Amino acid sequence: MKLHNSIGPNPRVVRMFLAEKGVVLPLVTVDLLGGENRREPYLSKNPSGQLPCLELDDGSFLAEITAICEYIEEKHPKPALIGSTPEERAATRMWVRRIDLNIVEPMANGFRYAEGLALFKNRIRTIPQAADDLKAIAREKLAWLDAQIAGRDWIVGNRFTLADVLLYGFVDFGATVGQPIDPALKNLNAWRDRVAARPSAAASK
Repeated sequence: MKLHNSIGPNPRVVRMFLAEKGVVLPLVTVDLLGGENRREPYLSKNPSGQLPCLELDDGSFLAEITAICEYIEEKHPKPALIGSTPEERAATRMWVRRIDLNIVEPMANGFRYAEGLALFKNRIRTIPQAADDLKAIAREKLAWLDAQIAGRDWIVGNRFTLADVLLYGFVDFGATVGQPIDPALKNLNAWRDRVAARPSAAASK
């Protein structure tokens, strides 16, 4: 297998997941800023033009970060970052879904429609007038999550999971583009510091 890789939070999530697993894959660098991902031959690998993309041993390709991480988990089940039982896997997927829809998507689009507008305006449909509202949604949901994780170390109780990797990849990115975690959110800030201290956080930069 090999990972078609680039800058940005999406590839970092997969790199961090791999680092937690202790799985080392060859990386193929794709020039995101230069638009290499929006033309051939990359589009034949991933017609959505997004990164990252996992090239499998049989020559097929798998895109979308949660799907890639699910596949890696099945190929390398230990340490379990999604879960070892149906109940654990379901709980992780529930929190991944909540984080992806309620925080990651509005945060990422808030960036694409504002600070990232020059890069994205000719690549995707952008809605600049929605940027502030999208960022506000992400802030509101982070505040909601802060209350939910009170008294626990990780998003899914006492287990470090894909939910933590996904959220960390994006809040760490958000801090660099004007969307930091509110200092008043003590639980989330402490959680972020715990994740940042993991070797996988440094290894995936």
